[in-house]
Amino acid sequence: MNITFTARRFRPHELVKEHALSEVTKLGKFYDGIVKADVILSYERATNSVKSAEINVHVYGTVLSAREKSDDFLKSIDKAVEKLTLRLKRYKSKLRAKHKGVVRRIQEKV
Repeated sequence: MNITFTARRFRPHELVKEHALSEVTKLGKFYDGIVKADVILSYERATNSVKSAEINVHVYGTVLSAREKSDDFLKSIDKAVEKLTLRLKRYKSKLRAKHKGVVRRIQEKV
């Protein structure tokens, strides 16, 4: 899985970057068909310090994405990863349900 990390309009601390990359690599245990992941961190407002994290996961045939905002980058990343785990599980179950009929027809022929 290729992971690209982008910080818009600021330079992130090494701790934030390592945390983001480690959390995104953990998504591989939920679905092994992840081709590419994009992590984008940005400030929404400089006055109230609203920080947002957007994670786009490219799987075969579609792109799953999650965007979260909070007062801390680590919280935003964790919430976005939680959303993506649910979306990956749902995507995987839909794929299995879609191909379940094909497998049954093949087994009936044999």
